[in-house]
Amino acid sequence: MALENNPELRVSIGRVDAAAGRAYQAKLWTNPELALSAEDLPMGGGGFSNAKKLVGVTQSVPFPGKKKLDRQVGAAGVRASETELSLRRLELVRDVKTAFYQVLAADRLTEAAGELVKVADSSADTARKRVVAGAAPDQEQLRAEIPLEQARTGLAGFERERVTARQTLTMLLGRSDLADTPLSGALAESANLALLEQGPSQWLSRHPSVVAARTSRERAGLELRRARLEPYPDVKFGVSAGEEAGREGSIVQFGISLPLPIIDRSKGRKQEARANVDIAEADSVAIEQRLLRAWGTASRRLRTADGQVASYRERILPKANEALRLVQRGFEEGKFGFIDLLDTQRTAAEARLAYLQKLLELNVAQADLEALVGQPDVDVKTTSSSQPATKH
Repeated sequence: MALENNPELRVSIGRVDAAAGRAYQAKLWTNPELALSAEDLPMGGGGFSNAKKLVGVTQSVPFPGKKKLDRQVGAAGVRASETELSLRRLELVRDVKTAFYQVLAADRLTEAAGELVKVADSSADTARKRVVAGAAPDQEQLRAEIPLEQARTGLAGFERERVTARQTLTMLLGRSDLADTPLSGALAESANLALLEQGPSQWLSRHPSVVAARTSRERAGLELRRARLEPYPDVKFGVSAGEEAGREGSIVQFGISLPLPIIDRSKGRKQEARANVDIAEADSVAIEQRLLRAWGTASRRLRTADGQVASYRERILPKANEALRLVQRGFEEGKFGFIDLLDTQRTAAEARLAYLQKLLELNVAQADLEALVGQPDVDVKTTSSSQPATKH
């Protein structure tokens, strides 16, 4: 849906069409010009019939090499727009995945935060009753109300994040009517570590950002060569036919005209073209460095998140659940008080919250890596007619 409806992607598709139009226009010559003239018109009488009358056409012929470079610059512009479109598609898939994961996580985090509020509310209510009955000091009630307020604040924050995540997802999909549509799916609980084996040497040179930078550098070089030809004038050829004055006979005239390049009027254009070449070369290096930094950051995030998720799944959550089971049994047997039970329930709920947040970090980091190495789970073609389908 996003690849079909996202407005920003449609902008990129339109830019490809616009670049194709410019490239087509660049290879065309100017139209010929129609010339009508009347010369040697007698001033003393005789009128127009005694004048020399000519009708003809003139055609401007570009200096050799100019049109070839214009075509090459236009073709490079099309390639640049196509690689930009490919990059936008790749980033859109990544952003949709991230938003999808954020909505799933926000739904589950909101549920877990709601459970934590219930536990904290029950704890505060019990403390309040104990204070009223004189079985506990006032500070016990205050101590129980602080976690309740914290839990309520946390729940409000998760609810706000859920609304924001849904708005982001529907905006990316270009479908505002799906704002309240429930999602089905699950967050991955383990990382695809095979992504880490695909180092920059395997994907950096073919990443759309690098390809776009390389194309821009080639285009800037072509524009510089074209600017250097600008001082050389285009030649205008003309041919005309008509009658001599007084209808003495038919005549044919040929003409050639060209501007005199006394002063180089293209210095500014050549300066701009040289600067654009330097900019394109520096930008290419900067893009590669930025991608390498992104790879390092995302790979570290994925490894860290995978280890943290495994730690929560294999050690922290089982221990929290076992502690809760033992306290519940001890409470039933009279070994633990109600406050101990509520504290253990709150600890277990907080562990689930933390686990869900680590799951989200893992899935987002994996989506970032997939976008870098070029594994978006969809067909990211540059043609505007392709209609790939998302995995989710």
